[in-house]
Amino acid sequence: MLETFLKSHGEYHDDRYFKDLTTLKMGGYIRHFVMPETAEDLKVIIAYLKSNRIIFKVIGNGSNLVCGESDYNGVVISLKKLNSYEINNDELYVEAGVSAPMLAQLLAKQGLSCLEFASGIPGCIGGLVYMNAGAYRSSMSDIIKEVLVLKDDELIWMNNDELRFSYRHSIFHDHPRWIIVAARLKLERKDPKEIEELMKDRLERRKNTQPLDKPSAGSCFRNPDDGFAWKLIDGIGYRGFAVNDVSVSRKHSNFIVNNGNGTAEDYLAIACQIQDKVKEKYGIRLIMEVEKFNC
Repeated sequence: MLETFLKSHGEYHDDRYFKDLTTLKMGGYIRHFVMPETAEDLKVIIAYLKSNRIIFKVIGNGSNLVCGESDYNGVVISLKKLNSYEINNDELYVEAGVSAPMLAQLLAKQGLSCLEFASGIPGCIGGLVYMNAGAYRSSMSDIIKEVLVLKDDELIWMNNDELRFSYRHSIFHDHPRWIIVAARLKLERKDPKEIEELMKDRLERRKNTQPLDKPSAGSCFRNPDDGFAWKLIDGIGYRGFAVNDVSVSRKHSNFIVNNGNGTAEDYLAIACQIQDKVKEKYGIRLIMEVEKFNC
């Protein structure tokens, strides 16, 4: 019954694993996996799951997730087929499943400034909005006009000032059942060569400073006020520290990487040790930036 319903409202699979859907390459079997192609399909699916008390998880590119190895018997909903965008003068309408780096490149070629700071962040627009992702002193909250949200089974637009943005935080952290469907972003016209050179320079910096050759979930911890998480991690001597096949990157100590067959248990063991030792030495409680699921 559930399988038939999901097949009628999206692309359905019963052979997916979190390790194949996340950038960290960890996680167990997913009983039901579906990719709706429209916001209305998403709305119908969510309403059905809620009314039948079926557990579910909504994901995008899986770039900020640490998933456990146990089977997940609910429904995982991927938004990657919600991937349309439209440019209207100084405004961009973009759905949640659009890849931020891909979109940044497309905009740059047209001389449209908006997402340069996100060109190296391997996430979808929905995830970047959720996290208020940022880099180089810019963040999503700087460019968002409004966000289309599936809230209490209705699709509504919420203005920027309603979204309670702060450092790596939005109102969606406080309301995990609200689903980001699309956004309207501010555009500015600039010289395409200027935009592309800036993005090229920043991507080169990322290559030189981050362990992009190994699976990770990006930065593990938020930077504390007036400081950097990596400096605190170095201060406790954890650069290169390992538990089984998971380790703190020697290239950037705020990245915990999967060296091949790592598990969420190993990842979280390292993260918890770092939190405890940083708290003990510096009196600072590091906050995890990644999201734990099914752990």
